[in-house]
Amino acid sequence: GNFFKILYETAGSGILATLLFVLVGTTLTIIVQSSSAAMAITLTLCANGLVPFEIAIAMVLGENIGTTITAQIAAIVGNYNAKRSARIHAIFNIFGVCWMVLILPWFSNALLSFMNTLFDSMGWGNFDIIKGDNHLLYAISAFHTSFNLFNVALMLWFIPYLAKLATMLVKGKEEEEDVKIKFINNIIRTPELAIDEVHKETSHFGTIVSRMNEFCVKAFNTTDPKKRNKHIGKLKKYEIISDEIEIEITEYITNLSDKPLTPDTSVKLRSYLNICNDLERIGDVYFQIATTLEHKTDHKIWFNPEQRKNINKMLQKLDQAFEVMKLNLNSQFSTVKIDDAAAIEKEINQLRNKLRDENNDSLGKKDYNVKSALIYNNLFSSLERVGDHIINVSESIVGEI
Repeated sequence: GNFFKILYETAGSGILATLLFVLVGTTLTIIVQSSSAAMAITLTLCANGLVPFEIAIAMVLGENIGTTITAQIAAIVGNYNAKRSARIHAIFNIFGVCWMVLILPWFSNALLSFMNTLFDSMGWGNFDIIKGDNHLLYAISAFHTSFNLFNVALMLWFIPYLAKLATMLVKGKEEEEDVKIKFINNIIRTPELAIDEVHKETSHFGTIVSRMNEFCVKAFNTTDPKKRNKHIGKLKKYEIISDEIEIEITEYITNLSDKPLTPDTSVKLRSYLNICNDLERIGDVYFQIATTLEHKTDHKIWFNPEQRKNINKMLQKLDQAFEVMKLNLNSQFSTVKIDDAAAIEKEINQLRNKLRDENNDSLGKKDYNVKSALIYNNLFSSLERVGDHIINVSESIVGEI
């Protein structure tokens, strides 16, 4: 207590003194590792007349910064999303303290005026933070609450920018945290209880594989060699990931199959095995497409505008097919939209047939490059095969395979 009293007497007043006690409040919170405990200490100091209202509210601001340190420490062992959340927490509070320090004299006067009006209207007597110890504590608590409310109301508009800033401060590969087994584990469960985990994991597997179409679109359309190679590398990486996930899910289902199964559970597990097989084969096809795109680049084989437009049409159709597939994987077996999946598959087949006929008719014509025609045929045929496996997934869900 004497330390705070001496510090207050030597600090004087003004913004530098405010910043000093903001630092004191931050340090206090870090030491006790609790903003609630630091707040309680601040109130105790005020109740004993060791620090006045102006210093107490500066310490409260510091405690709002200090409380973010706990999150920073906890995020050290977390993934990049945990670290970003901790950074946003710190940035949010630090920015809030910064704007409040600039207007602190006016804000505190407005708050005290409001408290005085409130006490008067409620018939509680005059509000006096000098002589009324309880009134001082009420004022500090009211400041703490009102500051946080105003800060949230203000910073709410800057959330997208805070998120971008946190992303810049904490680099992370967005997909890496989400390309592993998430729902199944080695805990022993009966097949009937484990079937929900298998369902979620298979759905997650479908989401991972569907990203390969996005990588393919970027690899096909980018003109920057470095970016193209990056997306081709992702296609190859995800093919390996798809192999690993299929093995893990298959082993898990195989272990479940050794236990007594109801007929319904047996059918569902068999369907999930088929689904995982098709999802893994989608990864294989995209790996072949990645190799084809590499060959196209290495040998400087270029498509004409019509060929490029048609491949993008096929990629767009596949994107629609993947959306339906993911919806079906997230659905219960009885609510699968097989008609929607079949309709898109039919459109993909029709587009493949159209492109194949046009490509064959154009071979031998002047200015129609044979090498690009072969690569072109390879690409749209491979993409159609992806469509075949996508419809197989939906058919497996409803038990048609």
